[in-house]
Amino acid sequence: MLDHAEALKRCAAGDQAALRALFSEEAGRMIGIAMRILRRRDLAEEAVQDAFVLIWRKAHTYIPERGSARGWIYTIVRNRALNILRDARRETPTLPEDIDTLREADPVAATWEGLDEASRLRGCLSALDEVKRRCILMAYVMGYSHGEIAGRLDAPLGTVKAWVRRGLIALRECLG
Repeated sequence: MLDHAEALKRCAAGDQAALRALFSEEAGRMIGIAMRILRRRDLAEEAVQDAFVLIWRKAHTYIPERGSARGWIYTIVRNRALNILRDARRETPTLPEDIDTLREADPVAATWEGLDEASRLRGCLSALDEVKRRCILMAYVMGYSHGEIAGRLDAPLGTVKAWVRRGLIALRECLG
């Protein structure tokens, strides 16, 4: 098992083998995260490549006391994917016959159902109340901004931010 913090420390010192080890260990999962946000493989791969460039350049800024090295890495790829989505304003056209199907689908519920029943994350998420769980899934899996979540839930922006913040605190305590 790779020690992510040590690998980042070695990257900061210019060790390319450490970056290759991080890539081997995490690239597949990082593409999966980027795919959920961007919904296109080519853009997801671009986000992961950009993320590894940032990891290489910014490894010296990682502070272990602020969180796990793996979390730091995944935050970079998530933010990079969101930036690509926002900057490019790329849209995937939806066929008219698919619109009704999309309206009926609940992607947050599908994401929730897709989590492994025995995973610690699912256990901790199930301890949250429904609205906090939906907010966390919408923000960190679906890639929605707080404003988009507020619009979808018809709730004030400040309230949504508080739900996400409290939910993250509870998850950190449960998973930590």
